[in-house]
Amino acid sequence: QVQLVESGGGLVQAGGSLRLSCAASGRSFSTYATGWFRQAPGKEREFVATISWNGGITYYADPVKDRFSISRDNAKNTLYLQMNSLKPEDTAVYHCAAARTGTSRYYTAYDYWGQGTQVTVSS
Repeated sequence: QVQLVESGGGLVQAGGSLRLSCAASGRSFSTYATGWFRQAPGKEREFVATISWNGGITYYADPVKDRFSISRDNAKNTLYLQMNSLKPEDTAVYHCAAARTGTSRYYTAYDYWGQGTQVTVSS
């Protein structure tokens, strides 16, 4: 079992930055690939970024590529998402997730999920 708790969301103006954190507890977090997804009101859950267990492989969704950066610190059991140049369309609840089978853009590949943290970007 892995428990995930997100933090760091909030209200920010367009062009601003936020850093989300995802604290993990439970066994073997460092062996899981992890990712960030987001869900805006009335929309489906959307892939944002994913990172392999050792941080060596990362993938990003096209809308956030070059603006967001995913990283992890296995010694601290924590996943991060640095978000720069935020846009109003980035407004959503952001969830972190962990997958046994490796990096994936598909939410069905993930075994554990956090409750989410709200990010609101004003224009």
